[in-house]
Amino acid sequence: MQSETLYWAREAVEWNDHGDWREEVCRLSEDMRMSETRPFVTDVTRWEAIVQRLPEADGRFFYGVSTTGIYCRPVCPSRLPNRENVQFFASSQQAEEAGYRPCKRCSPQAPADADPLLPAIVRACQMIEESEQLPALQDLADAAGLSKYHFHRQFKKIVGVTPRQYAAERRAQRVRDELQKEAAVTDAIYNAGFESSSRFYETADAALGMKPKEYLQGGPGVSISYAIVQTYLGWMLVAATGRGLCKIAFGDAPERLNAELEESFPNAEFDDDDPWFQETVTHVLAHLEQPQQSLNLPLDIQGTAFQQRVWSALQQIPAGSTRTYSEVAVQIGKPEAVRAVAQACAANKIAVLIPCHRVVRSDGGLGGYRWGVERKRALLAHEAG
Repeated sequence: MQSETLYWAREAVEWNDHGDWREEVCRLSEDMRMSETRPFVTDVTRWEAIVQRLPEADGRFFYGVSTTGIYCRPVCPSRLPNRENVQFFASSQQAEEAGYRPCKRCSPQAPADADPLLPAIVRACQMIEESEQLPALQDLADAAGLSKYHFHRQFKKIVGVTPRQYAAERRAQRVRDELQKEAAVTDAIYNAGFESSSRFYETADAALGMKPKEYLQGGPGVSISYAIVQTYLGWMLVAATGRGLCKIAFGDAPERLNAELEESFPNAEFDDDDPWFQETVTHVLAHLEQPQQSLNLPLDIQGTAFQQRVWSALQQIPAGSTRTYSEVAVQIGKPEAVRAVAQACAANKIAVLIPCHRVVRSDGGLGGYRWGVERKRALLAHEAG
């Protein structure tokens, strides 16, 4: 193995008159020796662990994907990212401090040994994602080495939804992916694993936030009013459809916020000079400064039934107060779904009005925040003051 590595290094490095390739060979050889004594300490071995989804790598490191802003476990069943978009971290805290938010599928913020069944459930998620049709519950249970009843209960406990609900959400995501490839609507529906178009159209509005043809075409005819304003937390994007506010986000540069909105709906009609909407933005800014004052504005939020329940519970937390993820789980009647509650908070796209920043860890730690932990700290300090 060592001779093969040295040969590869020698062939890969450009020669020069001074033979500087030897320095690079020595470095690679040292990396190899380190990887033999302490696995997954080099980028090469870490990337290989992600490609192969090696169970023994779980908990040894984490990786973030710059194009999505999400970080994962090396065993995550999500689609393999491009290598150039991957950044490695030694801990979940390090990833969150770098601005990444935890993946909703593999829950990287939870300890690797938090639940001995977690690897089996992650593999079940992978089976569901790789299958065109939902695998039989018995097949999933057999693969996990559990009884059907025990598997169903543990899957819902860890993931937060049932296997069938998880499959439905993944099929909806496949439709989004297919539509973004400019596939025909009918082809996208069947390629995503729906048995009939009628089954998809029953939930299309909740899954896409608009009609499939509108989503396919990047939102043509969909009017989105927006504004980007300066706040004590940095730049803030406020956007709304005709149904209500659909996005409130923070960022370090207005150009990036504007680009994110346009990337989501490249063919939508954007209006940054709507008098009615400017008044709405004024109300949002006032609420940000004085959160104790209630603000009742219509929201256009798309999410699963579970996420909707969590977001509704968050809106009941008064300014100046906090709740733990466990307390929110109890409030919605799902005390075992702590991780799922954390994932729903991370999926929230409407900052401040759906106050996910008021949810903290049971040990008093801030936990993660979609728009950066420092903004979460500043929000809580402002509300407490």
